[in-house]
Amino acid sequence: MREWVVKLRERTRQLIELGGLVVKAGLVDLTNDDHATLYGAFLTLVDKLQGEERDNALGLWKRRGKRAFEAKAEGEGSADQT
Repeated sequence: MREWVVKLRERTRQLIELGGLVVKAGLVDLTNDDHATLYGAFLTLVDKLQGEERDNALGLWKRRGKRAFEAKAEGEGSADQT
């Protein structure tokens, strides 16, 4: 398979996964799917990550995201056991 096709598929997968995270976090519903609002929120995150609080923010968000993924996995696992 050609290299550009592989890269295109990888990029498409990445975009789908990122979009899924936006939905999973509830941002689509909370913003009524307003793209301008979502983009503004993302730009606010960019500003924060370019500032002095970058490391603290990344650490906090990573821990919170891991806990949310783990809680979801545990919830799905317990539902399978019933």
